[in-house]
Amino acid sequence: MLSTPVGRVRLAGLVEGVSALVLFFAAMPLKYLPAPGSDLAAVGKQAVFWVGSVHGGLFVLYALITFVAWGRGALTARLVGYAAAASIVPFGPFVLDGVLKRHERDAAERADGDRTAR
Repeated sequence: MLSTPVGRVRLAGLVEGVSALVLFFAAMPLKYLPAPGSDLAAVGKQAVFWVGSVHGGLFVLYALITFVAWGRGALTARLVGYAAAASIVPFGPFVLDGVLKRHERDAAERADGDRTAR
């Protein structure tokens, strides 16, 4: 997966997607569901801070990796737009992974076809 630019985008998207799910479905409920001022709410506040910080860094890394892949010609502008949209929708990176996997497979098949045509 790490051997191609699209594979790196896929991996970064999956890691970013998992961090978003941890933030949305673990840290945030821990902060907002307990009674305000309780010890559990205080733990939740810290969890949101740290998980949110990590998620933010992973989001920036995902964007950078995506733009590098686009700059190298491995992604189309449309796929970059899809990646941007997927990064703000829960479960979006997991849906996009299938699209990117097909794109990567089709690009490899075209490259193989070009080599055999010579």
